[in-house]
Amino acid sequence: MRSGLVGASSASRLLLRQAGGESLLLATARPLATSSHRDVFENPLVSRYASRAMSGNWSPQKKFSTWRRLWLALAEAQKELGLPITEKQLAEMRAHLDDIDFAAAEKKEKEVRHDVMSHIHAFGTVCPTAMPIIHLGATSCYVTDNTDLIQLRDGLRIVQQHMLQLMQHLREVSLRYKDLPTLGFTHYQPAQLVTVGKRATLWLQDLLFDYEQLSERANRLPFLGVKGTTGTQASFLELFNGDHNKVRELDRRVTEMMGFNKSLGVSGQTYTRKIDYQVLSSLSAVAQSLNKMAVDIRLLMNLKEIEEPFESKQIGSSAMAYKRNPMRWYCRICGLARYVISLTDNAAHTHANQWFERTLDDSANRRLSLPEAFLATDVILRVACNVVDGLQVWPLVIKKHIDAELPFMATENILMAAVKAGGDRQALHESIREHSMEAGRLVKEQGLDNDLIERIRNDPHFAAVRHKIDDMLDPAKFVGRAPQQVEEFVRDEVDPVLARDAHLLRDFDHKTAAQLHV
Repeated sequence: MRSGLVGASSASRLLLRQAGGESLLLATARPLATSSHRDVFENPLVSRYASRAMSGNWSPQKKFSTWRRLWLALAEAQKELGLPITEKQLAEMRAHLDDIDFAAAEKKEKEVRHDVMSHIHAFGTVCPTAMPIIHLGATSCYVTDNTDLIQLRDGLRIVQQHMLQLMQHLREVSLRYKDLPTLGFTHYQPAQLVTVGKRATLWLQDLLFDYEQLSERANRLPFLGVKGTTGTQASFLELFNGDHNKVRELDRRVTEMMGFNKSLGVSGQTYTRKIDYQVLSSLSAVAQSLNKMAVDIRLLMNLKEIEEPFESKQIGSSAMAYKRNPMRWYCRICGLARYVISLTDNAAHTHANQWFERTLDDSANRRLSLPEAFLATDVILRVACNVVDGLQVWPLVIKKHIDAELPFMATENILMAAVKAGGDRQALHESIREHSMEAGRLVKEQGLDNDLIERIRNDPHFAAVRHKIDDMLDPAKFVGRAPQQVEEFVRDEVDPVLARDAHLLRDFDHKTAAQLHV
């Protein structure tokens, strides 16, 4: 970051200023050598976890270069609509959109105590001819709030890319294991068989719901536009000598220049903080789904049926050398998902406590909550992609668990077959009950294998179906339509979405996205 504070956001610098430490603020303005960062806090979301794309989206460079692009768009539209702005002034602005002197801006901010004015001054220093028309008619929220909305939009696009990648991985897992029977669990007790692939579609379906809702949010996200100090556009009406059509056209043109389909029809000085709540709610939904998937897989790891990738030199415990802890699922996904979910409540309080056309108590809060919600969501999606892509499934362990429970599940089928062969339903039922109780007792009290089927096979009541029992124990006959459900779900619901939005992955750096600091 060109501000000199590595791994810290503008929010971090704000907090240092609020702490009253001039020496601390000055320290942030000095470039720090790579080897000497250990004496300042670094946000681990940036220094350890998040992707370069998401970190860059919330960086000071992105923020303040966007301010300059907004000032340029405003000036271009004002010139087109007749204000006395020259092409020389615009060319000067275009030439200095990214070469921001952060040290000069921070020095000026110490003097004027206003971040927007300090950056107007920094921009004007390199654009002296354009200085008189920079920020013409605008208020601070023209650049701050519109930039926030641009960062929200671009952040949502990055989240969409990660979600598409994760859904592709889950699609592959679902199809690969669509026929592999596994124990179902209700109340975390063994239940009717499902398949590994069918279970994966449950995780995939949740993410598909989240993806569609988040995509709709991204597509419909409005721009604040050019609204003025209290949202009335009074300053712009004055600039255009009372011409309402030109003010409306100014708002429309700037909105279009910045890549939005529409601006808010009405606003105060800021855009309504309801939008922040809605966006963070979409991120919370993603976090909820990933946490549910992570918990399921953590439980399956305890059963040793499924495992996350484990590096050859990875250490699971400093004391217990044999440990293979599900570090990525519960340290990263579950831990950070909880944080993302909690930020929705924070955004709700921020919106609920905005007074009239604006209050400033949202500022410091949003400098933290908005970027961190996106950074944390970025992390958990990247980790999930990494783990699902390398997911290890152990069919023989799964079969062992099925073998321990399937005899109990098969008894109803055996009972029906014996009745069809002429047996007494009530007598058969009682025999199965007695055998089941005794077999279960021996499993629990003596740790023996489940011998229920052998007991039934040797019972004279079931002599007529003895030759059919092995065939009745085929696990594939207990999974219902699970394989077909997987195929139909992928074909009818997943593939159309992946095909529709494949263009979002054209410029996506899969290699960089998959790199993790473990």
